[in-house]
Amino acid sequence: MSQKLLTDVFQAYYDARENKRNTLSQLRFEMNLEENLMDLYHEIAERRYRVGRSICFMTNVPVKREIFAADFRDRVVHHLLYNYVGPLFERTFITDSYSCRKGMGTHFGIGRLEHHIRSCSNNYQWKCYLLKLDIQGYFMNINRQILFDIITQKLDRFANRKAYDGKTWSQVIDYDLVRYLSHEIVFNDPTENCEVRGTQRQWVGLPPSKSLFHTPDGCGLPIGNLTSQLFSNVYLSKLDDFVKRTLRVKHYGRYVDDFFIVGTDRAKLMQLVPVIRNFLKEELGLMLHPDKIYLQEVTKGVNFLGANIKPYRRYLVNKTKRRINRQMRSAVYRPSRLMVATVNSYLGYMRHLNCQNYIRKLVERNQWLLERGRFTPYYKKFIPFKKPADPSSDPMM
Repeated sequence: MSQKLLTDVFQAYYDARENKRNTLSQLRFEMNLEENLMDLYHEIAERRYRVGRSICFMTNVPVKREIFAADFRDRVVHHLLYNYVGPLFERTFITDSYSCRKGMGTHFGIGRLEHHIRSCSNNYQWKCYLLKLDIQGYFMNINRQILFDIITQKLDRFANRKAYDGKTWSQVIDYDLVRYLSHEIVFNDPTENCEVRGTQRQWVGLPPSKSLFHTPDGCGLPIGNLTSQLFSNVYLSKLDDFVKRTLRVKHYGRYVDDFFIVGTDRAKLMQLVPVIRNFLKEELGLMLHPDKIYLQEVTKGVNFLGANIKPYRRYLVNKTKRRINRQMRSAVYRPSRLMVATVNSYLGYMRHLNCQNYIRKLVERNQWLLERGRFTPYYKKFIPFKKPADPSSDPMM
């Protein structure tokens, strides 16, 4: 029995349950927690582990999307693999890859785009342009064999490099175990024996390119899994390296499958489009979205990650405003805890943007907020009123 693997499985369980408390799958797993963890440990140690059944459903927030939710047991394995290879892959990513990285999310990406614009335009003194591109049906068209080859290549390249404490990566992590788990997760087809929740009507309007049920053979990763987020970064790291090292583009950034290039020459930026299109098709089996190629002068304002970036300021895009208005109207009917979480989530996001007037008008339109709580100065946080104690519940009465 490997004591380290057993410890790692328990740690992966604690990581997996952090944001999944009280879900049906998690509660069912915890009914016989120690037995389930030991069974899972033995399956992994003896190489008998197989990915279980997923639940497929539709979501409309923020856009219409097909989700495959893994069973909690499989989520534990996802965290186990992530804890092993996450630190290694982190060293292979460029700074301007923003998704699924600690401290390098949406706000970091917006800040980096502002940095590139200011640097390229000499703080808005020179005219410069932003080229923004998008990959069509990205998660549904990830080739699993190409992905697995990239994973193994990166693992092999770092095997003899120093990790920490003077040890190499091959000494720090069990390479045989990592390859085994990566293979099981990457080549698993979540559409097989999945449980579909919802009606066929909910799938109406979803393009086939955004559904795993219509992907080419050997392609597609389920949106939502931790490993899918990590592997999507690994897959497009080849694009990052190509743009930065082969094309020698200085001002470049990417958030999942949305990426941008900032430059002063409009014609040269357009010349990069067919070069990048050919690379994606030939090396990764991906296609640029033909309707999402934008070339915009930066002083007119550019949209990225829900923000409209203009010289020395940033605003909410109208699409995000409409979503917030919709969510706020529905929040009044939610339980108090969820309502407070929704409000503070949006306030936390808008804190980084220039939208005080919008927040003030939002509160004026939703007077029920002032009936349930108060705001700290400058609308930084919503604090609900404490409910008065029920005298009948006092045991001393």
